[in-house]
Amino acid sequence: MIRLLILALALITFGALGTQAQSRDAYTISGIQVDERAPTVGEAQLKAFSTAKIIGARLLIERLTLPEDRLAATDLIIDRALADRIAAAVDVEEEVAGAGRYRGRLAVVYNPSQVRAALNQVGLPFTDSLAPRAVLFTTASNGMDLAWNLAWEEAPQGSLVPLIISRATGYTPETPWDAMETDVALSGAQRAIFADLRGSAGGYRVDLISVTPSGPRRIGQTQRASTLSGAIDAVALRLNDDWKQTSIVRDTSRTLIEATVKYTSLAEWITLRSALAQSPLVSNFQTRAIATDGAVVAFAFAGNGERLTKDLRDRGVVINADPIGWVMTSAISPGRPIESQ
Repeated sequence: MIRLLILALALITFGALGTQAQSRDAYTISGIQVDERAPTVGEAQLKAFSTAKIIGARLLIERLTLPEDRLAATDLIIDRALADRIAAAVDVEEEVAGAGRYRGRLAVVYNPSQVRAALNQVGLPFTDSLAPRAVLFTTASNGMDLAWNLAWEEAPQGSLVPLIISRATGYTPETPWDAMETDVALSGAQRAIFADLRGSAGGYRVDLISVTPSGPRRIGQTQRASTLSGAIDAVALRLNDDWKQTSIVRDTSRTLIEATVKYTSLAEWITLRSALAQSPLVSNFQTRAIATDGAVVAFAFAGNGERLTKDLRDRGVVINADPIGWVMTSAISPGRPIESQ
């Protein structure tokens, strides 16, 4: 009993720390370049910090929302008053100061509750949940496999879709999940994303496909980019928009359900439970009964069942209708064809 209690407390603590880390990642804007002048260095620094807060506020709101929603939110004004209200701290990444001039690269951390309140006040839909971590595999239909892989020196910064860049080759979206599962799991990820480069210099486009244990799903194609670095930025933008389309909740109504979760081990139960609890569409998650091979859970979800099914599939959970109701299990790759979005 003591051992089980210690394990439970450890899992709760780990989950809380993970949530805090996710919040800080989502609400931090890094690499803001500033260059301000004033009668004194101190005044120039204050101007630079203020400028960084405003720039960061704009970038943060773009990160959390969709373009069409921002256009509709006519009451949203990103000014100094808003930036000061939602900013929590300014971190210096690099600085040069002297003779009334302050230049540097700053990072601004924003207060999640203040940002949420500001967006809710103007009725701007948003999501601040991070997508399930993914391993990114590069392929190139234009023969630029090596150059495309090497262009990914690191994962894009400031993304709601955490990526681990793989140097492995030979995988494709049609590769069975059990063949790539080890590489994905070793990276602490739940899915794979394939970025297939097409076109030539001046007109690169990238096809994106997400692969989970339950099969592949076509995300779509990026906007055209003139360089490989631009193509990488376009990938980050397309993945972010796909995630926001999936996770932003517009419907205030909630559907209450009870479901059975089947598993073969404690580790599998923890994985399934985490996937459900971390979905941005799920709220009021409860475990009502638990046994060695299954549990009964209850929760509310926003939107329709198709959205929930898609989100949980990306987290490695399959939902099936059964005479006893909804049954959730760990996904096993069934070799399904790629679905069009």
